[in-house]
Amino acid sequence: MSQAPAAKIRSLMAFDFGTQRIGIAMGQRLTGTAQPLNPMKARDGIPDWEALQRIVDEWQPDAFVVGLPLNMDGSASDMSRRAKKFAGRLEGRYHRPAYTHDERLTSYEAKGMVIAQGGSRDFGANSVDGLAAQLILESWMAAWPLKDPL
Repeated sequence: MSQAPAAKIRSLMAFDFGTQRIGIAMGQRLTGTAQPLNPMKARDGIPDWEALQRIVDEWQPDAFVVGLPLNMDGSASDMSRRAKKFAGRLEGRYHRPAYTHDERLTSYEAKGMVIAQGGSRDFGANSVDGLAAQLILESWMAAWPLKDPL
């Protein structure tokens, strides 16, 4: 996986990796903002690669960011190892850099945002995965702002 992002990376696609659903968001470094896309179903963490190819073709991101679900003490978990593997597959498959970013509490924060806006607490039926991916990406962009917008 890639280290520090190059200035030429302007648009990014982020993922909130999960075994049943994968949240997706798209963002721009120039504005530092992201928007959630529809989450994708996964089978034991494996997405429908053809459907993902269509999404990547449509949005044309310069790079990817995958949320890294670390334990609260910062140590790696089985899910964080799987998320790293997913990031490596994105990089290899789409020939674009993939970064990982600490995602601790983003799903919790996303659920809180939905509840605060009067949304349903049935998170199985009403996925917050896209919103979590948005939070991951906006946090990554805040950590790696675009220094030279030209």
